[in-house]
Amino acid sequence: MGNEAVDTRKKELRRRFRTIRKELGEEGRSAIDARIEANLVSLPEFSEMDVLLAYLDFGPEVRTRGIIQRAWDAGKTVALPWCVPGTHEMRWFIITSFDDLVRSSLGVEEPVPNDETEQLLGTGERMIALVPGLTFDAAGYRLGYGGGFYDTFLAKFDGVSVGLCREAQFSNNLVAEGIIDAHDLPAQLVVTEEHIIRV
Repeated sequence: MGNEAVDTRKKELRRRFRTIRKELGEEGRSAIDARIEANLVSLPEFSEMDVLLAYLDFGPEVRTRGIIQRAWDAGKTVALPWCVPGTHEMRWFIITSFDDLVRSSLGVEEPVPNDETEQLLGTGERMIALVPGLTFDAAGYRLGYGGGFYDTFLAKFDGVSVGLCREAQFSNNLVAEGIIDAHDLPAQLVVTEEHIIRV
């Protein structure tokens, strides 16, 4: 499949999964996300981790605020990403409260960049990274939003990567859809409201 055909297919799939996500409704998504949270925090990796690298849910994404609160309650360090302007890079900054966040020009809440609160990778701490996506499959591959930030991040992350996905948004095989290439790296775990998939 040529690049143009791949881009077209990705657009079609993004449109399809955004529609599915919207049709679940706010109440439906909330109930599903509570079960995803329960499955995630039941993992031994969650109780054993030192640091949670979490995305902060925006709009109809799988909610992470409850997960973040559970990590704080368990005495874990929590860091959120900050996208470096003009790049596909993210830096991670520790937060201890949702009050630590500021709203970006895009309306997304994010941490304030500060060398003193930066969470570096490769420190020897046990880390879990929550990975967002419009869909995941059983091999851990995902279709994201097209920014490339998480592909860049996963290439150098040596902790446990966990994709959060509702069953309604789950895909059978994204490789067969022709949209996965060499730079696309899978998550090691995919957690839905029904299943915990170890890739």
